Parts: sequence; C-alpha cells; structure tokens
Amino acid sequence: MVKTELTTKLKAYLLYLKQSEKSISTCKQYCRDIEHFLIWLGNKQLIKDKVILYKDMLIKEYRPASVNTKLAAVNGFLDFLGAPECRVKQLKIQRQAYCSSEKELTKQEYIRMLRLAKTQGNERLVLLLQTVCSTGIRVSELQYITAEAVRAGEAVVRLKGKTRTILIAGKLRKVLKSYMRRNQFWTGPIFVTKNGKPLDRSNIWRMLKELGRKAGVKETKVFPHNLRHLFARCFYAIDKDIAKLADILGHSSIDTTRIYILSSGREHRERMEKLGLVI
Repeated sequence: MVKTELTTKLKAYLLYLKQSEKSISTCKQYCRDIEHFLIWLGNKQLIKDKVILYKDMLIKEYRPASVNTKLAAVNGFLDFLGAPECRVKQLKIQRQAYCSSEKELTKQEYIRMLRLAKTQGNERLVLLLQTVCSTGIRVSELQYITAEAVRAGEAVVRLKGKTRTILIAGKLRKVLKSYMRRNQFWTGPIFVTKNGKPLDRSNIWRMLKELGRKAGVKETKVFPHNLRHLFARCFYAIDKDIAKLADILGHSSIDTTRIYILSSGREHRERMEKLGLVI
C-alpha cells in the first residue's frame, strides 16, 4: 500500500475504534502512535521486515512499556488492514517487584499538597484531590461526580463498555454537599471550569503540576493517575483483598491491579534486610 492509501485507511480505522466505543483518549493515543509509524515508514513497502525494523528503532529510543504501547497500536491497525502477517511480537517485560521511589507519591506528600491548596484557598482543587484519591476513580471518570451522584451517595460510571458504581463515602459526601450549596450546583458535574464545562485532563494536569512544584514534590510523582495508585495502596494496606480492589478500580484483570499496589523501593529493601540471610 502507498502512503496516501494508508492515511485514508487510518481515518477509517479511527472511525472503527470510535464505533467500538473506545475512549477518546485511547483513540487519540492510537492515532498518534500509528501516525508516528506511517511517518517513519514513508513510501516504503508495508512488509513485516519493515515493521521489525521499526520495532528495533523503538527499542533504541523508548522504554519497554512505551514500545509495547506503540506496537499494540500498530498491530491493531495491521489487523484492520487485513495484514496480520506483518504483526510483530511485543517485548516480554518481567514484572517489577517494587515501585521506583522517583515515581511513588507518598501519603505524606499528598497531604502536603492538600494542605497547601487549602492555604491558597483553592477549594475546588482541595475537593478534586480528595475526590479522586478517596474513591480511586480515573480522571476521565470525574465527570460522573455530579450533584445527583453526591445526593445519592454513589456515582454510576459508564466507560469503555463497562458500568460500575463508585461509592461516595460519608465524610467526602458531606464536604461535597457543602461545596454544592455554596456554589449552587444543583445538577450535573460539580468539577467545572468558569464556563461551566467539566474539567478535562489537561486542566487537572496543569493545576497538579503547579501545586506539586510549590509543595516541593518531585515532578515525576505529580500526575492525576498517581492519586489512583495512592488510593489502591492505602486500600490494600487495610483490606488485603486484591480481588475486591480490582472491582473497585474497574480492572478486568488482577494482574493490572498488582501494578497499583507495588511497595516502594525503600519498603522492599527493609523486607529484604529482615530476612537475616546476610551476616
């Protein structure tokens, strides 16, 4: 296939993904990764040898997890083109036993950010942090925290072809109700911009980065999804039920949930020292 034909096929593939009810963020990611591949391919013939060369290039420039993400997008596109013989294998990555201290957001750091946001008088950000971190929702699911959901004490989330119920516990529900009364939110999402539109990922990312910087928290630790990871670790530390946690987080596989509850490198070292196998 020539490049122009592949570009046309990409548009059709993106439409297919939307009709398959893939999330907007997934569609955008697939589009970026496939466009990256097509730019690299140029006018060269689409054969497996070329895809293998592309994979080799990715290995040199990206981390293994990123390589696999990009290859998943390309392989899916190749299936859509009716060229499964061009697919390449993803990298086999051994599961890490602990989380890097450079990425793990601790509860103490979260509290520090929370207190700073309170000191700044940024009530919306204070409640946003607490809502995401105390429920374990994804940032894309924040739109389901509506006035109606808060009054009911639970939010029904419908994303990626799945439906699950998020409980809004007593203390969180109380402070959200108070916020709603003061700001006269009677219906719809309660975390919105000045124009009344639901906050999106970029809005939240920007606010968190600025808050983290002022709170003295490493930039590598400050991103919305890390609040979900903190919820998972705190919940598991109390409940020790990984199957229940997987249901709460909306994971189809417990293997995904395991990633969320990795102990820190420091905790891992302490456990290794307690083995007493070095004298």
